[in-house]
Amino acid sequence: MIGGLVLAAGGGSRFGGPKQLAELDGKPLVSHAVDAMLAVPAIERVVVVVGARGEEVARALDPEAVQVHFAEGWEEGMAASLRAGIEVLEGCEAVIITLADQPFITSQVIAAIVDHVDGRAPAARATYRGAPGHPVMIKRSLYEDVARLRGDQGARNLLDDVGARTLECGHLANPLDVDTQTDLELARRERVARMEA
Repeated sequence: MIGGLVLAAGGGSRFGGPKQLAELDGKPLVSHAVDAMLAVPAIERVVVVVGARGEEVARALDPEAVQVHFAEGWEEGMAASLRAGIEVLEGCEAVIITLADQPFITSQVIAAIVDHVDGRAPAARATYRGAPGHPVMIKRSLYEDVARLRGDQGARNLLDDVGARTLECGHLANPLDVDTQTDLELARRERVARMEA
């Protein structure tokens, strides 16, 4: 079984509030990330890890489609959310990870990363013009390593250490990360431009 993990626990300090709930194209950012994950048939179970304003984020999601899990100690940073999500999905042979604040990561990109589950590498990740990004795929052999992660770096160093396979995805998606209100305006303009194209 392949699991999908959407990290949505951050406090949004640079954004000025819970960016997971910021509206883009009539729905919250977190819903864009979840919908992309749910659109990939190979992913059989989707977990959304919440923290800051967790109850509000959970209410924005369909409880029949995803499992919402509250990450204790989410204030530590991304590693806490990642540990919590991998623990919930530990029965899966691999987990595909995306972020709630990247609304343009498409199901096509997620599916492309899923295709590497059967490869020899213990992990894989998308790159955009050579820069590492999400989605990230982590196989079961690395779950214990994930459990030891700390801080706000997520699995970046772990992926480097194990020689994660990289897949250039700049032609499939825009990796815009909504960290500020300015980023949200950029995302809204991008959405309008796509609709008009």
